[in-house]
Amino acid sequence: MTGVDLFAAVPTEVTIVEVGPRDGLQNEPAPVPLEVKVALIEALAAAGLPVVEAGSFVSPKWVPQMAGSDAVLRGIAKRPGVRYPVLVPNLKGFEAAYAAGAEEIAVFGAASETFSQKNINCSIEESLERFRPVIDKALAHDVRVRGYVSCVVDCPYEGPIAPAAVAGVARRLFEMGCFEISLGDTIGTGTPRRTAAMLAAVMAEVPATALAIHAHDTYGQALANVLTALELGVRVVDSSVAGLGGCPYAKGASGNVATEDLLFMLDGMGVRTGVDLDAVIRAGEAICGVLGRETRSKVAQAKRG
Repeated sequence: MTGVDLFAAVPTEVTIVEVGPRDGLQNEPAPVPLEVKVALIEALAAAGLPVVEAGSFVSPKWVPQMAGSDAVLRGIAKRPGVRYPVLVPNLKGFEAAYAAGAEEIAVFGAASETFSQKNINCSIEESLERFRPVIDKALAHDVRVRGYVSCVVDCPYEGPIAPAAVAGVARRLFEMGCFEISLGDTIGTGTPRRTAAMLAAVMAEVPATALAIHAHDTYGQALANVLTALELGVRVVDSSVAGLGGCPYAKGASGNVATEDLLFMLDGMGVRTGVDLDAVIRAGEAICGVLGRETRSKVAQAKRG
């Protein structure tokens, strides 16, 4: 085996999409002050993260923590070259986001009918038809659109999801004009072989260069699933500082793979990210201090000890 690079297929450069300020905080029970959210976003951008989700323009009735996302977006001292996408559920959300200065948005669907009903109160087909005018209007205003697909491996209600179902939703979003599709293992039950099967189906419909992996770490499989995706040609990975987040509809579902842990793995493989690991650790410690909780990042814990 001497001289054989087992990871030759892994790209030499990976883009990290930091979702902590949105996905990581959206289910926090106690309100997080606006200035804390702004400080977190600015710290993550200063650490070199090229994409930092800044909020979600959904109804405060459904996601109270994301109330004031317009003020957050306006309050950020934006760094050149950094993208600050926000989630929008419908045209009303897009109009509010655009008025607040959004240059990139994301729409969020699911590969599970039951999850779609529970999460956004409509069927998969209804959600896609709801997204169409949003995407059209965004593109008409030169606003980039990213698409999310939840439950790409398992659903907390339906169990295993057929890879073909994931591929169908991803293809529809791509055809509508989403420049990138983020594939979410929402409850973190994916394993490398199942992740590979899902990706193979999706890549038959959408090019790997237009895909991202969004792996939750409930069962400790996130890094293994990310590595599988990278070996198959995915070059964009979603992660959350300090491993913040979780799915409110899935018992025990923890947050996304911790940005710190992802960076440690990529750095150790010689993969370029342009991100300062120590700066991300400091940002994670700061937000965990505000939230009164321990970081879920094993790297941050180890470096502290």
